[in-house]
Amino acid sequence: MRWHLKTQLKYGSDVTDSIGLLGRGGMNSLKAFERRLTEYVSCLQPATGRWRMILLVVSVCTATGAWNWLIDPEGPLPDSQESPTETERTLIALFFAGIHKRVVAPSIIAARCRTVLAEYNMSCDDMGKLILKPRPNIQ
Repeated sequence: MRWHLKTQLKYGSDVTDSIGLLGRGGMNSLKAFERRLTEYVSCLQPATGRWRMILLVVSVCTATGAWNWLIDPEGPLPDSQESPTETERTLIALFFAGIHKRVVAPSIIAARCRTVLAEYNMSCDDMGKLILKPRPNIQ
């Protein structure tokens, strides 16, 4: 019933009619798909938050080290130019480990689902909730 009311309020009778064509089995499948997608995206959120915090801390440490290196009154030492600091090594290692993908994983999943769902006049938000679009009128 939630789908019927939500789509009727949002899009009017076109979507409500197309939902009526699906029948109970189709609605149950859509609800199950939405539930699973929402569950999957919400399970990624804690890990994504941790990776974002790690990336933020290492980036701030690297930026602070670079700033201190630039404002050093003695100037950069010849041997310090050749060897990266510990935070620079850590930042490089994190990017080689794929932190850039882990930080945006939920949005990657949502974008791929939107691509597939577009063929069925549907979409989803960043949290995995399905958005039903009105059927195109074929004349």
